[in-house]
Amino acid sequence: MLKLAADRFDPRDGTTHAFTVCGKVLIADITGSLYWPAERALLVADLHLEKGSSHAARGRMLPPYDTRATLVKLAEAIDRHAPETIIALGDSLHDARAADRIEDDDVRIIAMLQEGRRWIWITGNHDPEIAPSLGGTVCAELALSGITLRHAPREARVTHEIGGHLHPSARISLYGHTIRRPCFIGNGRRLVMPAFGAFTGGLNVLDKAFDPLFGPDGLNVIVIGQEGLYPIATRLLRPE
Repeated sequence: MLKLAADRFDPRDGTTHAFTVCGKVLIADITGSLYWPAERALLVADLHLEKGSSHAARGRMLPPYDTRATLVKLAEAIDRHAPETIIALGDSLHDARAADRIEDDDVRIIAMLQEGRRWIWITGNHDPEIAPSLGGTVCAELALSGITLRHAPREARVTHEIGGHLHPSARISLYGHTIRRPCFIGNGRRLVMPAFGAFTGGLNVLDKAFDPLFGPDGLNVIVIGQEGLYPIATRLLRPE
């Protein structure tokens, strides 16, 4: 099976990848988070906490460990970058009742991750409100150093924007094999982040949903592989 892996002396070499959006240096992380060094801020999108329990309530059984797995992965990114601010770009909760279902231990983990740093929840279509019990501050969108952070990207060729919502993934064909992996997608002027949550799926970046955002503009696709992050040429992308 095809695996995205590189020959490295130090396996940690591939855990991050630096690039720019509107002249701002950003660092994609193998967890699917994004670190903004100048702002000491870590961005994550689409955590979808308590997706498993939401499906269970409707009789569709999924392992009830997605929230813990997502928080552990977030802690890994926080340990690596030591941010002063965490910004969650919407759909952090899978539904309006997620805060009622989340385990007390997981609420305590969120509180520990928030300790000593600023935490901002940007609301999304799944979580138009965030329960006060989860701490932090809540807003619909946030302007930071000239870049607007929001959940759903504007359906136009706008610039200076970072969003989530679309769960971008890349289907790649190479050496006779095909794989599908989450990815960051941008054009140097705006960026859509991959979904961070443990149970989140992905939408192929060649899907027509991305056309209003990027159209025929040159795309920068950074794929999250098993051992690192990899910029992928668009000629290697395949539709579903």
